[in-house]
Amino acid sequence: MTRISKEFIHEGRYCAEIQVELIEDDTAWSPYLSPAEVRKLEAAREALRRGDLAEAAQYGRVFELTPVAAE
Repeated sequence: MTRISKEFIHEGRYCAEIQVELIEDDTAWSPYLSPAEVRKLEAAREALRRGDLAEAAQYGRVFELTPVAAE
């Protein structure tokens, strides 16, 4: 059985929201990611690290983080 979830990858001043498929079964490791889903997350992380937003956007939504002053 599988279900869709969202993972957030944060690198520097960027964040990406990546949709992944979690595998659920009767083992103690459940839920877990397939190797293909892990590669997708790592590819998005590397793209953000390099500042390649176009490539990162191929995997999900990309956000630029802006610091705010607390009052």
